[in-house]
Amino acid sequence: MKEREDWTEIIEAKSSFDFDLGELFRHRDLLFLFVKRDFAATYKQTVLGPAWFFIQPLLTTIVFTIIFGKIAGISTEGYPKIIFYLSGIVLWSYFAECLTRTSTVFKDNESILGKVYFPRIIMPLSIVASSLVKFGIQFLLFLIIWTYYFFKANTIHPSAYLLISPFLILLMGALGLGAGLIISALTTRYRDLVFVITFGVQLLMFITPVIYPLSAANSNFKLLIYLNPITPIIETFRYVFIGAGNMNLLNLGYSLLVTLLILILGIFLFNRVEKNFMDSI
Repeated sequence: MKEREDWTEIIEAKSSFDFDLGELFRHRDLLFLFVKRDFAATYKQTVLGPAWFFIQPLLTTIVFTIIFGKIAGISTEGYPKIIFYLSGIVLWSYFAECLTRTSTVFKDNESILGKVYFPRIIMPLSIVASSLVKFGIQFLLFLIIWTYYFFKANTIHPSAYLLISPFLILLMGALGLGAGLIISALTTRYRDLVFVITFGVQLLMFITPVIYPLSAANSNFKLLIYLNPITPIIETFRYVFIGAGNMNLLNLGYSLLVTLLILILGIFLFNRVEKNFMDSI
């Protein structure tokens, strides 16, 4: 007589649209472990360690202030250049890191993925989570400088819509995650994409109002800038914190719709590729 076998877990092929939140919750400890690993791997054997969280956006802001503000003379609509550039850099850096690191998640973790089972989506989610922690530290720097300009210089005019800022941050992270998942699915077959990701992100920044207000955008590229789903997010972020630009709920709704579509497509492609990605990488 055949003995009864009691399995603790059965691993089966999943649908491309499957997104089991219960399974992700059961593996939450693994998610935290990956986040911790990201921090340890990034700043291990560095002299300044996590201080680079503050140094990087500060240096970038100073460079932008000198090159674009002083030399190129790009208008910031009368707002202090430091706080204007920093507001765009902090939010953009979060999106760029989510996108670039998620887009190579299969290649960077192939040694782990081929040995043990766990929900593969945890890895890109851990990247978004660790990037969010980094963003939080940089956002604290932004708030310190923002507080100075608000109380001392009195040169910025925050909006009553400040409470929607967590929604903007969530939207930016979801957009970076979705786009990164799409690219990660493509890079398993087309490895050349890895070499153009960083360059592509830099180009994308120039059609996003990070270093200039939307009102000062080049007329030849204005359509691309308006179609860019990141544009309304950064414009709204600047508006609610310093009063620059404008807030348009219709444009923000457009960003939300595009983000949801990109995220759904990204999860679909990621789930589809993970079934046989070991044959490709």
